[in-house]
Amino acid sequence: MNQNETPLFTGVKEHAAKKPTQFHIPGHKGGKGMDEEYRDFIGENALSIDLINIEPLDDLHHPHGMIKQAQSLAAEAFGADYTFFSVQGTSGAIMTMIMSVCHPGDKIIVPRNVHKSITTAIIFSGAKPVFIHPELDDQLGISHGITPEAVKRACEANPDAKGVLVINPTYFGITADLKKIVDIAHSFEIPVLVDEAHGVHIHFHERLPLSAMQAGADLAATSVHKLGGSLTQSSVLNLREGIVSHERVQTILSMLTTTSTSYILLASLDTARRHLAINGRQLLEKSLQLADYARRKLNEIPAIYCPGEEILGSEATYDFDPTKLIISVKNLGMTGYDVEVWLREHYKIEVELSDLYNLLCIVTPGDSEEDIELLIEALSELSARCSSTHQTKEVEVKVPQIPVLSLTPRDAFYASTEVIALKDSIGRISAEFVMVYPPGIPIFIPGEIITEENVQYIRENIEAGLPVQGPEDDTLETIHVIQEQRAFK
Repeated sequence: MNQNETPLFTGVKEHAAKKPTQFHIPGHKGGKGMDEEYRDFIGENALSIDLINIEPLDDLHHPHGMIKQAQSLAAEAFGADYTFFSVQGTSGAIMTMIMSVCHPGDKIIVPRNVHKSITTAIIFSGAKPVFIHPELDDQLGISHGITPEAVKRACEANPDAKGVLVINPTYFGITADLKKIVDIAHSFEIPVLVDEAHGVHIHFHERLPLSAMQAGADLAATSVHKLGGSLTQSSVLNLREGIVSHERVQTILSMLTTTSTSYILLASLDTARRHLAINGRQLLEKSLQLADYARRKLNEIPAIYCPGEEILGSEATYDFDPTKLIISVKNLGMTGYDVEVWLREHYKIEVELSDLYNLLCIVTPGDSEEDIELLIEALSELSARCSSTHQTKEVEVKVPQIPVLSLTPRDAFYASTEVIALKDSIGRISAEFVMVYPPGIPIFIPGEIITEENVQYIRENIEAGLPVQGPEDDTLETIHVIQEQRAFK
């Protein structure tokens, strides 16, 4: 196939150039019927291809023309048998993956530190999660991946599981030995589903970790918009057929996808694929060189630490993506949150993530030497300001035991609930998610029995200044629990 071609982008441009009279939605009709200020800002070209699935433009729900051609080109580029475009983001692709293999009551093996779209999909599908604890990094205060040995034990204990889900790479760019995990799961005839939200680029440079398709995974939900150059909310779902059929995936994806699919987003996926396939290695080489330079200069700044290859060595830290700059600021005497605010206010720098101990900055083909120098300058100034107060800090990272799952997350989510004081909730079944970050591992999910140990863990983390996420009551004075049925007198 010719990776220079863009059948979808070319097709919508050619259709718009004909200037057809539109008696169909969207109602703005090329921008003529919308607010003038917004129209002028967005521009005529973009609005001219804000179209819908009329016959000449194919249909994402039943692709047979230009969308099918664009998806076939993407499959070749990503090393997949089939690629499906998603305008519901990677969250939609992740939900499709899980619902394609899990029916109500089915088991799925997942890391404990999963994205909320995964727990959402577990609720929708009615699946029962079998959790694996990820490896924790005591120096950085973050969680990494799951080990092949842990996957093997989980598969041996649950050979009837319908899937093993792996995060590859993690948000921080760390990967386990995915090929080994795939081989283990496949020996039990269990498909491997990969949350590849932060790894669209790794397929296109040999210095980067193996992509899901290179490792032989069955399905991979991949954010093209995060690091691949397409527009926000556009992603792909890659499939290696064998255990999972493409017809099943297409059916589920269609159920979860709007019928008013955005051709602006779809066209951006088509062109991003071309850019990665033709220029990806060259672009990523530049990004890697910039990241290497940034890491070296950052590590020359007092009280700043940006880990490199020395982070590797365990089964859960098998490889890493150097374009992810994990910047430890714990020795500045400031939290990562405070440093993020300082960078925003003093240098107009926005970072990808901050937590109690770290910043995360990503380097992409969109960055320049000037951008990197500004980050180095900013953190150098901040370090100089803090030099009289900083001291080396040890990070204690611990997680509580995973509670007993009494109900499937779906049954708990749809059950009748009541609100009670957190201190009185021990022994009750949680109806909410509760998570403390870092290290980003849920303390409770719906359906789990609340324990005294875990309530104490919540209190300790609140006292330490860590934000609690998930519950409706952000003070954590109360929590939703499953309503108990009592006999009438």
